Amino acid sequence: MKLQQLRYIVEVLNHNLNVSSTAESLFTSQPGISKQVRMLEDELGVQIFARSGKHLTQVTPAGEEVIAIANQILAQVDAIKAVAAEYNQPEQGRLSIATTHTQARYVLPTVITAFKQRYPKVTLHMHQGSPEHISEATAKGRADFAIATEALHLYQDLVMLPCYHWNRSIIVPRGHPLASAAKITIADLAKHPIVTYVHGFTGRSELDKAFNRAGLKPNVVFTATDADVIKTYVKMGLGVGVIATMAYDQVSDADLVAIPAEHLFAASTTKIGFRKGSFLRSYMYDFIEGFAPHLTRSRVEQAMACRTQDDVDALFKGIDLPLW
Repeated sequence: MKLQQLRYIVEVLNHNLNVSSTAESLFTSQPGISKQVRMLEDELGVQIFARSGKHLTQVTPAGEEVIAIANQILAQVDAIKAVAAEYNQPEQGRLSIATTHTQARYVLPTVITAFKQRYPKVTLHMHQGSPEHISEATAKGRADFAIATEALHLYQDLVMLPCYHWNRSIIVPRGHPLASAAKITIADLAKHPIVTYVHGFTGRSELDKAFNRAGLKPNVVFTATDADVIKTYVKMGLGVGVIATMAYDQVSDADLVAIPAEHLFAASTTKIGFRKGSFLRSYMYDFIEGFAPHLTRSRVEQAMACRTQDDVDALFKGIDLPLW
């Protein structure tokens, strides 16, 4: 049994059983991967993949267990390499972050600027996507950290640490009827077309919950993953915007009015996560603390020692998180 064979079976699964795509991503040949997978199956005496002719059709029950263990082994191999790098080149390395557009655009720039000043030899890579893409990229090792708010049930393979709370604002063009309203209600909002985030992005679920509690249905006429796009269409008069308050800038968005909406929507919590069993290098601890100052190295290490996510949540229960 070789590490290369374990990596091949994991990557074949990651590429939806497409051996050609797997070979391309690993810069090797399709026959080479097929041969090594067959050799591993012969050695183990079980089929990892079911086949129809030359095509892989599904992972067998035995294969699911083998691949799960292979993932753990490869994660430990990566951890060993990280330990060596920590001692040989403590100021060098790479850091990959998977997050949404809102975090990448409005929260992370100042954090990354400070981080790069301290660690100029660490290369940074940003992956933007949906909560599903973020969790998958981190769970499979393509990203070191996941930074997310929505669909936290997807992150069961990760240690998720609370960073900060944030809320939403209603944005309208100047002169809009809601701009001068004393206190906007959900019923007021329901009378207007709404421009907001795609379902599953940037706390959109809290908007839906608020309308459900009021027994009303929002008239969502346009959705986007990008707050800048939402603001553009609000300026065009397409509807009333509901966005993360952090996405409103008094200077660049001077032609819009932002109305605080914390009385309408519950606050959301952004978390940062990493794979269970990961070895975090010193600059990774520093990045986490730069992003969320209460997440000191000692607290992160305490969280890593917890057995379950419920234990992690209990660890931070008494801590007042900042409001962005």
